[in-house]
Amino acid sequence: MISFPEQELRRTARQMNLPGFGPEQQEALHRAKVLVIGAGGLGCPIMQTLAATGVGHISLIDDDVVDLTNIHRQILFGASDVGRKKTEVAAERLRELQPGIDVTTIDGRMDASNAVELLEDIDVLIDGSDTFATKFMAADAAEITGTPLVWGSVLRYRGDVALWWSGPGAPDDGVGMRDLYPDQPDADSVPDCATAGVLGVTTSVVGGLMSTEVIKFLTGVGEATVGTLHMYDALTTQIRRFDVRRDPGRELVTAFADYEGAACAVPDNGSEELLEAVATGAAVALDVREEHEKAIKDISAARAAHIPTSADPQLGVDFIDSLPEGTDVVVYCASGKRSQGFVDKHAAHADARNVTLTSLPGGVNAL
Repeated sequence: MISFPEQELRRTARQMNLPGFGPEQQEALHRAKVLVIGAGGLGCPIMQTLAATGVGHISLIDDDVVDLTNIHRQILFGASDVGRKKTEVAAERLRELQPGIDVTTIDGRMDASNAVELLEDIDVLIDGSDTFATKFMAADAAEITGTPLVWGSVLRYRGDVALWWSGPGAPDDGVGMRDLYPDQPDADSVPDCATAGVLGVTTSVVGGLMSTEVIKFLTGVGEATVGTLHMYDALTTQIRRFDVRRDPGRELVTAFADYEGAACAVPDNGSEELLEAVATGAAVALDVREEHEKAIKDISAARAAHIPTSADPQLGVDFIDSLPEGTDVVVYCASGKRSQGFVDKHAAHADARNVTLTSLPGGVNAL
């Protein structure tokens, strides 16, 4: 006997025409409770799809506001939402898709202090985050509590998707994310999004694949295989599949670690002092980002120069030669990686000219 609302029955009626997908599966979705980390490029299409498909209870945790640079890939938002809290806007859109849906919004971040509590009574944890620290913390929280985890990541034209399930209540051969990635890498091991970029439609494809894994797991339709890693390439429209097995030598995670400390972020070597020197004219600012990145975020610098990293290295030499001896230059980019590369490349020439080059720690993303 169907026990979900008549309106929801009518809204999803055509879905129940699918072979093997009937009222029992639709009711399982209606009863399900999922927690989504992040209303970003992955979180938006995931929540949109799950709400439309009929998942009845969605919790969302995010502490950000909508920015104009978000909406090419964060498809729950529009230009009129800029400046509003993502959780607030997302909840509105989900309720428009599924009237009567239970949406719980948490304006904050998931971390070791609240993760276990947030996962109480949650059927599936969905990780749409974009940092190593959050991804490893979420994977550990899922293993500590025995919560199934649908995990994904996107960079440039590629995306990865997997279903992990390990810890209390998981199958004996259950696989966790740390069976594939035992240790958290440092933050510089892959390029940052500002440097590498991301194709907006790729996040929707990967988010759709993640949603499909959630739906299969909740309803029992199809094959939702724990430990299968799917790697999507947008440029070739190919999906490669790899089976990850449980590492018998790995002990299950039972406690949280220091995720921020493991990220090896660029140390702060006096950012405020450097920015003050630029603001007062005591130092010259040099932006080594690409032209389009300047539209995303910038520092206030009346004497800022601009030499993209992709430009001829000779331009950096010419720039240094154009400066009076004794000039201090603050070089900056998105994260501090490219600016430090510029400093390292031109340090000897700058020293010969009595010009001091200093990279802005953390770049504009840290401001």
